[in-house]
Amino acid sequence: MEVNKNVTVIPARNLMGRKKKGEEKPKLRVAAYCRVSTDSDEQATSYETQIEHYTTYINNHPDWEFAGIFADDGISGTNTKKREEFNRMIDECMAGNIDMIITKSISRFARNTLDCLKYIRQLKDKNIPVYFEKENINTMDSKGEVMLTIMASLAQQESQSLSQNVKLGLQYRYQQGEIQINCARFLGYTKDENKKLVIVPEEAEVVKRIYREYLEGASMLKIARGLEADGIRNGAGNKRWHTSNINHILRNEKYIGDALLQKTYTVDFLTKKRVKNNGIVPQYYVENNHEPIIPREIFMQVQEELIRRRIVHTSPNGKKRTFSSNHCLAQIVFCSNCGEVFRRVHWNNRGKKSIVWRCVSRLENTGLFCDARTVLESTIEEVLVTAINNTLSGKDTFLSTLRNNIATVLTKENDQTLADIDNKLEELQTELLKLASSNADYEKVGEEIHRLRDQKQSLMVENANRDELKKRIADMSAFLNEHPATITKYDEQLIRRLIEKVTVYEDKFTVEFKSGLTVDVEE
Repeated sequence: MEVNKNVTVIPARNLMGRKKKGEEKPKLRVAAYCRVSTDSDEQATSYETQIEHYTTYINNHPDWEFAGIFADDGISGTNTKKREEFNRMIDECMAGNIDMIITKSISRFARNTLDCLKYIRQLKDKNIPVYFEKENINTMDSKGEVMLTIMASLAQQESQSLSQNVKLGLQYRYQQGEIQINCARFLGYTKDENKKLVIVPEEAEVVKRIYREYLEGASMLKIARGLEADGIRNGAGNKRWHTSNINHILRNEKYIGDALLQKTYTVDFLTKKRVKNNGIVPQYYVENNHEPIIPREIFMQVQEELIRRRIVHTSPNGKKRTFSSNHCLAQIVFCSNCGEVFRRVHWNNRGKKSIVWRCVSRLENTGLFCDARTVLESTIEEVLVTAINNTLSGKDTFLSTLRNNIATVLTKENDQTLADIDNKLEELQTELLKLASSNADYEKVGEEIHRLRDQKQSLMVENANRDELKKRIADMSAFLNEHPATITKYDEQLIRRLIEKVTVYEDKFTVEFKSGLTVDVEE
C-alpha cells in the first residue's frame, strides 16, 4: 500500500536568532579593518581618513552596533605575521564578539591570495561576512568567493608588480651611489637631518678599541668579555656582547667610509625572506660615501689578520693548528728541532709547581720524536727582557739597520697600479651600464670587473702589509729613540707590541722583532 509523503518546510532562522515579542531586533556587531602599507605622510592621511570614515559609517547605520576599528599602520599586506590588529580582529571574530567586517578593498584586507581565501573561509564557517566596498562583494553571497578569488589574485599580482618596481628603484639609486642604512643597531654612526651618516664620537671610540685590541692579538671572545666588564653596550643597546658582534664590526666596510650595497636580497615578495647575495643579483660598492672611523690601512690589516687566524695550519708532525691568543707568548715560541710551537703547561715535578713551556710534539707523544728541552716561563721572560735591552744598548747599529729596511720597503710602492685599476674599473662600469640598458650580453665585462676587483683587493692587502711593516719599523725606531738605556722588568704589553717570534735552541734563544730585527740570547 502506497503512503503519500508529507513534507513540512521549516523556514531558516535569522542569523541573530528570533526576537521575542516586544523585544527589539538584535543589531549586527560590525567592525572595520583599515591598513596602509608605508609610513609616508600621504599614507598617514589615508590611514586617518579610513578610521574616521568607518567610525561614522557604522554609527550612522541603525541596524548596526559599532564593534571597533582594527587598523594596521605601515604594515605590508603580503602576509599576516606582523599585522597585529588584523590578527586581533580574527581572534575577536572567533570569540563571537563580531558579526560582520567591513573593509575598503581586497588589497586592504590581504595581497596574498591564499591568506585572503583562508581567512574568508574561516570567517564564513562562523557565519561572519566580510564586505568589500570598492568591489561591492559580500563573502556570504553565493557568487562572492568566485569574484573574490579573481580579485584577490589581481591584488597579489599588483603587489608583485609594486615589489618589482621598488627593487628597480633601489637598484637605480644604488647605481647613483645613494645608500640606505639602518642605524638602529649600527655602532658608531647615526643619521643627521639630511639622512646622511655622521659619527657618534663615544661609540666610535669603542669601534677603534675593538680594531686595536684585535690587531694586538686579542681573540673576539676576549674583546667581548672586556667590553662587558667595562659596561659598554653593543649596537643594539645590550650589555651582552657576542663574538658575532665583534666579527661583524671587524668586517664592516662602512667603518672606512665605504658601503657595499645589496649584500642580501628578497627571494619571495610574499614571505619577505631575505638571503645572502652570493652573486645572484648585482652588488654596488660605493667608496668614500661618508666620514670613516677606521683608517683604510688598519681595516686591510684586520682583514688579513682575520684570514690568518681562520686558516688551519698543518704542523710538521701533521697536526692541524689554529690561532690562539690565550697568552701573549702563545704561538710565538717555536722549537728549533721540529718546528712545532711550544705550549704553556702547569707542571708539578715532584711536588714542585711551576709554569713551563714544552714542545707540543713531546706533549702529544706523536710519531715525530722530539727531545727539545722544557723551558721555565720565567726563563723566557728573562730572555725577552735581555733581547730588548740588547737592542737598546746597541741602538745606533739597530737604528741604521731599520733605516735600510724602511728604504727597501719604500721601493715597493704600487699606488700607480691601483690608480690604473680604478680608472679601468670606471671605464668598465660605464660600459656595463650601457650594455645592461640595451639588454646586450655583458658577461665578459662582468667577469673583467670581478677580476680587476680581486686584483685590486690583493694589491690593497699588499699595500696594507707594507704599511704595517713601515709602521712596525717606525714603532721600533721610536722605541729605541725614546726609551731609556734598559728596561728592568717584563712587560706583557711591550712584548705584544715588539716581539714576533722566539726560537728555542739547546744553548740559546733567537728573538725576532716585528720590525725585522733579530737578536740571539745565549743561555
